Amino acid sequence: MVNVADPLGGSPYVEWMTDEMERQAEAIFAHLDDLGNGSILEGTFNGLKNGYFVGEIADAAYRFEREVNSGRRIIVGVNDFTDGDNPEDRNLLRIGAETEEYQLKRLNDVKTRRNQEHVNSALSEITAVASDPTRNLMPAIIAAVKTYATEEEIANAMEVVFGTYVEKAIV
Repeated sequence: MVNVADPLGGSPYVEWMTDEMERQAEAIFAHLDDLGNGSILEGTFNGLKNGYFVGEIADAAYRFEREVNSGRRIIVGVNDFTDGDNPEDRNLLRIGAETEEYQLKRLNDVKTRRNQEHVNSALSEITAVASDPTRNLMPAIIAAVKTYATEEEIANAMEVVFGTYVEKAIV
């Protein structure tokens, strides 16, 4: 739109952009319909299983990166209009070793003071609720947090049921 003097003047450009977006969406829907043998929903599931979406996202990211690196896509402050940008002048958050030690000590103190039986019970409840797809996990997670269960412990309790996602390499 930045290459057009008045993109809304008479709106043929906006109409063209809308038509183009619709054409691209219809092409995706047709592909999903083919993947699902006549069902876009089944095609979506099959696309998730066979890596179609991961591949499309990877291709788009690759095209984007090439456009930025070649200068065809300008990102202010990244690949153009960088005058006056001195990395030494940036105030970046740096977390020192003493802060890490302090936080680990606090975590250990919480783990020492909490009622481990209550924590174990809450974590078992998370695993039980996760096993039933008709139940809402959020109340069990909140109950576990109230017993001072850690994020790692809660994630591990769900991992028992859901497993760990491993991205498939798509070439």
